[in-house]
Amino acid sequence: MTPATRQEVLGLYRKVLRIARTWQSASGQTEETMREKEYIRNEARTLFRKNRNVTDPKLIKQCIEECEARIEIGLHYNIPYPRPIHLPPMGLAHRQGRTLRHQEKLRKISKPIYLKSHDELS
Repeated sequence: MTPATRQEVLGLYRKVLRIARTWQSASGQTEETMREKEYIRNEARTLFRKNRNVTDPKLIKQCIEECEARIEIGLHYNIPYPRPIHLPPMGLAHRQGRTLRHQEKLRKISKPIYLKSHDELS
């Protein structure tokens, strides 16, 4: 990791922790605000520690883009949790065969960047 990339990653981490410190839930309830602040801190710690040893520049760039996307979406919607995608279940595919594999591949490709690490943790 280059020094510039390291500074960018550390800057993102500090930004997330600052957001967590000043976070206010949409409902305004104190308990919910505390839960959401704790979720933001835990999610940041978990994902940054999980990706600590990543050395591939493309993968680092992807992780940075995911972090920036999650920050922007969280601030825009005032929801710290990842927004799920709403795709119909494999209703059109048969239980086996090429059609099912093709739809699974399309689902994987169409997954938004901000959900890639979230599903790996779950």
